[in-house]
Amino acid sequence: VVTLLQMMQKKIQEEAAKEKELYTNFMCYCKTSGGELKQSLSTAEAKAPQVESDIKEAEAQHVQLGEDLKRHQGDRDAARSAMQESTALREKEAAEFAKQKSELDANLAALGKAITAIEKGMTGGFLQTGSAQVLRRFFMAKPDMIDLDRQEVLAFLSGTSSAEYSPKSGEIAGILKEINDDMSKSLADITSTEETAIKDYEELMAAKKKE
Repeated sequence: VVTLLQMMQKKIQEEAAKEKELYTNFMCYCKTSGGELKQSLSTAEAKAPQVESDIKEAEAQHVQLGEDLKRHQGDRDAARSAMQESTALREKEAAEFAKQKSELDANLAALGKAITAIEKGMTGGFLQTGSAQVLRRFFMAKPDMIDLDRQEVLAFLSGTSSAEYSPKSGEIAGILKEINDDMSKSLADITSTEETAIKDYEELMAAKKKE
């Protein structure tokens, strides 16, 4: 749009200058050519108001195009600024999503292995794995958890509840499954939010590029 307005502005300037020059030369010629051109002079003088009007109109169009050009340039600068701000925000949101997803994926994988180990009666091997370490850190830092449940799960993960493990295996598995379900829902929620944010960002970029 800006380029088109610039081309129109240049064309109007050239046409106005040319018309003004022709008019000036013609008037000069008519006034200095003697009596045989009196009729031509009269005709030229009759047309003078219209020519002057055309010149003023062309000059007015030139001014208007200049104002339009400035406005569109301002709009383009504003669009570019909005795109830069949106891109910075999108990158920040994407980084936060990646961090949250990575943590949830790791915790969900560890929970799945723990639940499987409990159900198969193979907890001894699991407790020596890195997944057990991941769950220990997770449950020690988890704020929204009943203290008694936390103590039982941590005792299981540390191997200190082996003497009384069997009676509580079903209870611990139930706790882990409940947390697994909640965490799976959280992952689905943040994934949906991220997908919506990506779509909104792409639509905004497409719209701004057209301005």
